This record gives sequence, structure tokens and C-alpha cells, in this order.
Amino acid sequence: MATRKRITVADFLAMKKRGEKISMLTAYDFRTAKLLDQAGVEGILVGDSMAMVVQGHTTTVPVTLDQLIYHGEMVVRGVERSLVVVDLPFPINHLALAELVDRAGRLLKETGCQAVKMEGGAKQAECIEAMVTAGIPVVAHVGLRPQSINLVGRYRVHRDRDVLLTDARAAQQAGAFAVVVECVPADIAAHLSADLEIPTIGIGAGAGCDGQILVTDDLLGLTTGYVPSFVKQYADLQTTMTDAVQKYCGDVRSGEFPGPDQTFT
Repeated sequence: MATRKRITVADFLAMKKRGEKISMLTAYDFRTAKLLDQAGVEGILVGDSMAMVVQGHTTTVPVTLDQLIYHGEMVVRGVERSLVVVDLPFPINHLALAELVDRAGRLLKETGCQAVKMEGGAKQAECIEAMVTAGIPVVAHVGLRPQSINLVGRYRVHRDRDVLLTDARAAQQAGAFAVVVECVPADIAAHLSADLEIPTIGIGAGAGCDGQILVTDDLLGLTTGYVPSFVKQYADLQTTMTDAVQKYCGDVRSGEFPGPDQTFT
């Protein structure tokens, strides 16, 4: 079977020009990445949300570069078509430019991904430009920035149109090929999308963005605990898995498993 055509940075930009919506989801392992890729998503993000989804932390701050490289390499092995982006963890986007480029370069070289994502806009424009100049494609991230939770104190909707527009324009000018727009009123996000030449990828930012991204565990109903209001749950795999395990435990206790079909003679 022929390998499917790999989606590239140029394809993201071309989709924006053609008015085609971009679908993205998160993955942290080979199996999930392979399923998402086969299902047809255009982009897969190995997000620092791993800290909460996989590691059980309450914020994204604890995840490390080495952990993202480890999981990113697994994800890339499972993908034939989707564009794979890996997050730059806190506080890499606040390091000196040479250190930043070095660490971003490690993500590309050691995982095989095609791009990195960095929280920030205008204040991080110099960082974005340094990475792009070095040949590292960058997705910017404006609006809610989870890595800054200890500074802002809580997750909230960002409504300052001028700040958001300044951030998004600065990221584009610095060379970012896309920008994630998180927790922003729909009308403002739509305005950003119309203003920019690069695609906007919304999460809690309405239908006016050029694409959408969700945490896969939220979409599949696997999240234990708080699920953001902007999430649409397409399945309830937590209940499915719990029911299956409970049935297995019952069969083991009753002696029904293993039965004749699961036994060698």
C-alpha cells in the first residue's frame, strides 16, 4: 500500500488560502497518533497538556523537554500523513535565543516532527524569528497561555482585541506559519482570522477560525475531572472501558474467563 502524501507547512498555508478548515488533535503515544492519522486529521500536536492528561499534574508547567522528545518520537513513528507539531515546554521561550534555538532544534532532530509550538506573540516575536531563521517552523499561541497560569492565577477568556491582534500580527511578521487562538470570544477570533494570512487554529475560540484543535482525551470522553465548556464530546470511552473491565473482573471471579475458546488443549 502506497504511503499517503505527507501534509506540510506549505499545505497549511494553502488550505488557508483555499478556505479549507484544518483539523488538529493531541497525541502522546504511537497508538493514538496512528489512529488519528488514519482518521484523517491534518495536524497532531504533542502538547505540554501531557502534564495533565498523562502525568496527572494540575498544570502544564512540570512537563520537560526530554519528556516531550520521548513522547514526540513515539507519535512521529505512528504518523504517515499528518503534520506533527511538538510543544516547547516552560520556560524555554524565555531563554536566550541561542539556547532556545538549540532546544527547539533538539525537538525536530530527535523526534522527527515538522514544527514546534511556542506560547506567545509580540513579546516572543524575536524568539519566533530566531527559530524560523534557523529553519525551524513555528506555530505561535495567543490568548490563554496555560504555561503562565502561575502568573495570571486562573484560566480565563481573553477579550482584549487590540492585544490579541498585536500578538497575532507580530507572530506572523516574525515568521510563524500558524497561530493557536485559545479561549477568545468568537467575534474577536474571527476578526484575527480575517486579518491574518496564516491560519488560526482555535480552541475555545468559535467557528470563525481557520482550524480547530482539541485534547483527544476530552473529545473521546476519557478525561477524568474538569472538561472545558468549549469541548464537544464525541464518545464516552471512559464508560465503555469501565464497563469492559468490570465485566472482565466478574468473569475472572466467576470462572467464566478463560473459557474453552481462550484455552489451549
